[in-house]
Amino acid sequence: MTLVIYPPVEDRRLDMICAAATPMRVVNAQSEAEAAEALPTAEAFFGKITPEFLKQAPKLRWVQSPTASLEHYMFPELVAHGCQLTNMRGLFSDVIAEQVFGYMLCLARNLHVYLRQQRERRWAPVGGERERSGWAYGPGVVSEIDRAHRHLAGSVLGIVGLGAIGCEIAARGRAFGMEIVAVDPVNPDAWPLDRLPELLAMSDWVVIAAPHTPQTEGMFGTELIRQMKPSAYLINIGRGAILKLDDLVHCLREGAIAGAALDVFEQEPLPADHPLWTMDNVLLTPHVAGYSTLVPKRHPEVLLENVRRFRSGEPLLNLVRKAEWF
Repeated sequence: MTLVIYPPVEDRRLDMICAAATPMRVVNAQSEAEAAEALPTAEAFFGKITPEFLKQAPKLRWVQSPTASLEHYMFPELVAHGCQLTNMRGLFSDVIAEQVFGYMLCLARNLHVYLRQQRERRWAPVGGERERSGWAYGPGVVSEIDRAHRHLAGSVLGIVGLGAIGCEIAARGRAFGMEIVAVDPVNPDAWPLDRLPELLAMSDWVVIAAPHTPQTEGMFGTELIRQMKPSAYLINIGRGAILKLDDLVHCLREGAIAGAALDVFEQEPLPADHPLWTMDNVLLTPHVAGYSTLVPKRHPEVLLENVRRFRSGEPLLNLVRKAEWF
């Protein structure tokens, strides 16, 4: 059996792959031409597969993507091919879940407001005496949206996409005492997608944790956002293409929702003149939710385990539903 790698990996990683693959032959191709030369006998491939490479690999049975997301990886021939495709999902799940709760705690406790005030050396508690004394919060005195500081406990966390990341978010939400609702097309622990309007109507926090697929592209626009509670926040750590930013800006300006936190965007980098930059009720981070010192260690672990499993004829980790891109 032959495993072809392209683009090539560094010597240290190559040594680990060779050890896991033994007695398989490993070709760490230094060029497209070298990869093409080895592909006719290849049964496994790690790296960036292309339609041209696929045509040259009649024996190919397994392709390992080096990424978790697949919107820039999939193509019709790969979907139709009989090979198994695996990806790197799970590497970032707990890391991204922590980012989500960073957003939620910041927005719930107005830390984004106080950071700006700190730079101005301004002491101005949001809500003031009315909130601290508690007397103003009798029945009917103020609506939920008027509460300046919020509790996560007892609030409803709606998760769109209950995959690896969504499950980690849900676990942390339960630890905070939140009620969890979720929609997902395949996870039996979630509601089906046709209950998304119900999720939006009841959630205090809506987190998009879905992958970019043909079905989710442009999914969140004005129609869905307006189905959220006016006191709710929208968080996107899934994929930028899922949320239409022009529609989000419009909904924020009309007060359809309380605010938003985004790590991914339709266009990256987000243009400097985009209105989201100057909105006080919006948190923006530059696609860093998956950053962690843990990830570089986890990446080769997934690859090496799948190499070992393929060599031994065992089921592979992270099998992808190719037609659905996840």
